Amino acid sequence: MTWAIWPPTGRGIGLSLIRNTVAPVAASTSTSTCRTWQIPTVTTPAGLSLWRCGWWSRTACPIDPHPGTCGAITAYSSHSPLSRTGWKRGGKRAADRITEDYLDGVLADFSGYIAADELYDGPYCVLSIVDNHRFTRLIYEVLDHNPTEEDITKFFTRFHEALKARGLSLKGITTDGSPLYPKPIAQVFGPVPHQVCQFHVIAELNKAVLKAVAKVRRQLKATLPKIGRGRPSAANRKLAARKKRIEAKITDLFDHRHLFVQHHLTPGERKTLQRITRGQPELRSLRQIVDEVYRLFDRRCRTDTALAKLARLRQRVRRFKRLGQALKKLFSPTLEKALTFLDDSLLPATSNAVERGNRRHRKMQKTIYSVRTGPHISQRIAMDMLRDAQARGRLHTIQMLHYDRTG
Repeated sequence: MTWAIWPPTGRGIGLSLIRNTVAPVAASTSTSTCRTWQIPTVTTPAGLSLWRCGWWSRTACPIDPHPGTCGAITAYSSHSPLSRTGWKRGGKRAADRITEDYLDGVLADFSGYIAADELYDGPYCVLSIVDNHRFTRLIYEVLDHNPTEEDITKFFTRFHEALKARGLSLKGITTDGSPLYPKPIAQVFGPVPHQVCQFHVIAELNKAVLKAVAKVRRQLKATLPKIGRGRPSAANRKLAARKKRIEAKITDLFDHRHLFVQHHLTPGERKTLQRITRGQPELRSLRQIVDEVYRLFDRRCRTDTALAKLARLRQRVRRFKRLGQALKKLFSPTLEKALTFLDDSLLPATSNAVERGNRRHRKMQKTIYSVRTGPHISQRIAMDMLRDAQARGRLHTIQMLHYDRTG
């Protein structure tokens, strides 16, 4: 491939990309060619283009870029609107839309059962009320300090007034074991069934059981015989074998500590539990107490029956002085509150509805760091609420599209 450049001196210079090929010098009478100038615009080179210029050596006409190579949109393959990725977030607009109209929509199918919880985020605290059947956040409030009973009372009063304005009533409320809720609930809602989350109560009991197992491991470790380093002598072989057995038992208790708090055990797991608790009757009694605690939350019995079982269980625990200190949680009043759901088949036993929203908020904060101030937290929760409110219509639209595509 060759071309010529016409310099100001009046003599043409021939150039070529092929090695060992000399182009003859053009005469002064040769036809002048246009100079090659780089275009000052942004262009995208084609697949075989070697120079970013407006003229090519094989043609005498400018080459236009192929459609689409410069980044311009030529056509849309989808009839849906453009993607909003990178646009401004609608947090401020979402916070303005969480008004009475939003409450009218979410309270139209209100189940009557709610779950309340607080979420601590640095110096801020988010109070939330969620429908415990619909899993829909109803109202929220962002505080710049740790909540008090007065703050909880004002928050519940605002929700109670919204229910009264629409002729609705509350049938039950589920919270965690925080002492902030009993007095405000009784003051605002009156004699409404108050359920303490079963998951939180069992988690505290399991933590106490694992501490008791750890205490037994420490006691076994203190009984290890002291033997010098190296191969044991003939006189210390029995001590070495005893030390090895105790170390193996400590290892088994640590590796299989979950068997003391697991709800359902297979026959193989029960056999393993019997093996690792051999010679430790207090550990077997501990597992039996855990089984009795799980039986308290059986839906087939009533609250009065469960309270009677709890009273007998507490008397049994008092006999074991070594376990009584570790199982103080059995005497907590929150355990009795956790059995309220047995008299109402529609009252949820846990506050998972509100906890799920809190987990979603934590996950969102991992990707959006700006949600650390009070206004940003409030706006982001408002956007989350609007998304949940539009979920039903969005699901209906997706189902209709799938139905039309399948014919």
